[in-house]
Amino acid sequence: MAVFVALGAFLMTLAGGWVAQRVTDRRHLVLGLAGGLMLGVVGLDLLPEAIEAAGEPVFGVPMALLLFVGGFLVAHLVERLLSARQVAHGAGGGHHGDRVPHVGLTAAAAMVGHSLMDGIALGAAFQVSGSMGVAVALAVISHDFADGFNTYTLTSLYGNARRKALLMLFAAAVAPVVGAATTLLFTLPEELLGGYLGFFGGALLYLAAAEILPEAHHTHPARSTLLCTIGGVGFIWLVVGIAE
Repeated sequence: MAVFVALGAFLMTLAGGWVAQRVTDRRHLVLGLAGGLMLGVVGLDLLPEAIEAAGEPVFGVPMALLLFVGGFLVAHLVERLLSARQVAHGAGGGHHGDRVPHVGLTAAAAMVGHSLMDGIALGAAFQVSGSMGVAVALAVISHDFADGFNTYTLTSLYGNARRKALLMLFAAAVAPVVGAATTLLFTLPEELLGGYLGFFGGALLYLAAAEILPEAHHTHPARSTLLCTIGGVGFIWLVVGIAE
């Protein structure tokens, strides 16, 4: 059942990527929506689940929040290192002219990893009970549209070719199916899953706040862009509310 439901996530991920590539003439709106979706996923979905699952606090701070901060710092460090490497090779050229393709691929790979964990979480939920499996399935299938949208957007934003963006999109679509299938072989410890969600949430927030949203408003500081961002957050809120 979990693998069958994951096929729905596969289709929704591809649908999200298709929408992202079809609206290139409204790129600022795409980025504004992507930033809102990412912010919503982090604040309304990933962090609450991570804090609940990640176990005992460490020196007064929940483990999930420590890993959240760690994920943010690692994402920042990776981008700075890759940017410095490009500048050292003479490829720099201004804030918006020095997009590093490797950063986009790294971010997209993180989205693929997240989709894989979605599938594992889906399979684990069905191992607990059918009702829990259905609730998790609703959340996974709904927000995998955002995953596909964000995977394609992140890859192409950093100057990668359309072929690479489509390849990463397909990998993100297949990942939940693979993840769900692996749960036939083992059970993922709850604390490990919570720690991963916290770490990934920090990295995702960095990309949304430091890259996606500034880029969206750089050339088109329009009210419509802001409304798309708010709409993205609202959509994730609706998804989380329905799943609960």
